[in-house]
Amino acid sequence: MKKAAIFFAEGFEEVEGLTQVDLLRRAGIDAQMISITDEKEVAGAHGIKITCDKTINEFNEDEFDAIILPGGMPGTLNLGNCQKLCNYILKFNEEGKILGAICAAPSVFGTLGILKGKRACCYPGFEEKLLGADVSFENVETSGSIITSRGVGTAIDFALALITALVSDKKANEVKESIIYK
Repeated sequence: MKKAAIFFAEGFEEVEGLTQVDLLRRAGIDAQMISITDEKEVAGAHGIKITCDKTINEFNEDEFDAIILPGGMPGTLNLGNCQKLCNYILKFNEEGKILGAICAAPSVFGTLGILKGKRACCYPGFEEKLLGADVSFENVETSGSIITSRGVGTAIDFALALITALVSDKKANEVKESIIYK
């Protein structure tokens, strides 16, 4: 079974984070919610509190196939300021593991320099943070092992792209049909 870590920081965009957890789990992926602090409870940008499965100090990167970052503010800034998470992202990139980010969160990848030569998209206004990327305005971009998306309205498309990358296009289509999407 594939394992994906969705990292949550104070001020995350709730729809972007929880859609990934929900749809990946429907696809049979072990999607775990990881708090970037020592506290498992994390409050989203709109005051919705969630309880994560683990804290970043309990995270064992060798067990996971993907790291996924929801956007939101100040969630994205908090993710980018977490050095431990940034180190994991760089390691996953070196190993060719799946990296996904939506909304403002692709800016974290840009700041880390891992978008050079890749196609990437993000929330409008964050394009200049996609350093070295071929900026796209598509809903979702898959460029090698990096998957980016634009925002709340593209959260389902983003999840389906992650499922395709982690399992298969067939599984993504099964989930798509099961939720009566498009």
